[in-house]
Amino acid sequence: MKAIIKVRRIKAASNSMLSKVYINGEFFCYGLEDAVRDQKIKGRTAIPAGTYPIRLNTYGGMNSRYKKHFPKLHRGMLEITQIPDYSYVYIHIGNNFGDTSGCLLVGFEKRYVITSGEYEIFESKAAYRALYKKVLALLEQGEVWLEIGF
Repeated sequence: MKAIIKVRRIKAASNSMLSKVYINGEFFCYGLEDAVRDQKIKGRTAIPAGTYPIRLNTYGGMNSRYKKHFPKLHRGMLEITQIPDYSYVYIHIGNNFGDTSGCLLVGFEKRYVITSGEYEIFESKAAYRALYKKVLALLEQGEVWLEIGF
């Protein structure tokens, strides 16, 4: 079985990109990335539009941190792979573009912050836990792909 996570970008600001995340066609949560840029800036550029496989990454510093934060749940970072000129791109927790590091954040709530002119997401840990459980189950059944774009 092949599962699809669709990330549909819906709102852009100077440094942040808000999206809706769907799993197999059903709305699941909101996503947040860095801004889309013509030239890549390491850790500050959105994931290029496209379709990429997701796998569990079981090594590295972020993996160790998440194992401590989510000891009963964590089996590896949800890594978005095969992105040209990108590496170690994860789905993880956070609230604003300063937390993204070129990755995809997830949350159940969204907000446009007038003072900064940027988008933020909230209830990120709850959304991450729920998404992680769902993706783990899907990975056990077969391939999981992330399709990202407008």
